[in-house]
Amino acid sequence: MKLDHKVCIVTGAASGIGREIANTFAREGGKVVIADLNLEAARVAAQEIESSGGTAMAVAMDVTNEDQVNTAVAAVVAAYGGVDVLVSNAGVQIVHPVEEFPFADWKKMLSIHLDGAFLTTKACLPHMQSAGKGGSIIYMGSVHSKEASALKSAYVTAKHGLIGLCKTVAKEGGKHRIRANVICPGFVRTPLVDKQIPEQAKALGISEDEVVRKVMLGETVDGEFTTVQDVAEVALLFAGFGSNALTGQSLVVSHGWFMQ
Repeated sequence: MKLDHKVCIVTGAASGIGREIANTFAREGGKVVIADLNLEAARVAAQEIESSGGTAMAVAMDVTNEDQVNTAVAAVVAAYGGVDVLVSNAGVQIVHPVEEFPFADWKKMLSIHLDGAFLTTKACLPHMQSAGKGGSIIYMGSVHSKEASALKSAYVTAKHGLIGLCKTVAKEGGKHRIRANVICPGFVRTPLVDKQIPEQAKALGISEDEVVRKVMLGETVDGEFTTVQDVAEVALLFAGFGSNALTGQSLVVSHGWFMQ
């Protein structure tokens, strides 16, 4: 078991990529924390893991609320004794041209993606440091941590910012054997992506099929979506890696959409 008894907090884990990461971590022996804004959905996801023989708990977490983040992390430490892995995955998508982007939506996007990553990191680091066992912090970036697309100014800005945060945490965490890395998926067919298809079709004046074929998958090598399983396997690699040899890095998982 690659994560035997490791305590793993996954934000936004009640659905989509986060849920698959949580399930994968549980199968590898991790004690998984389903942290989500939707507590009822988080409980369902945790119960599913428990019923399959894994160990899981659910906590309510608005990643933009410092008090709620700190309270949830404290509850995890009280229940499981510490934190070994943090996956900062919670996110949303809002698309507009820059000149039409409501400032409130801009602030919401940066708050969830960047403030959420910062607050959860800040809450978990002291527990990782005091335990003296090292740890792994994983940020959910995107190909948009490397590239830009029309209509996504806030998302692209936030995802680029995660790489800067990751590098800083990796530098500061090295002496404690705490690693930080970023996963950069291409388009993953989740409800978040499904919602974008008609929005982009309308904004760009093209069909929904063209959005999928040309905008989302046009730069891949095979015209295929990245899967939640693909992303979860990379998360497992980062979570289970045993040394500081792999830290401060960003790994693109995109069917060749972006090649470094």
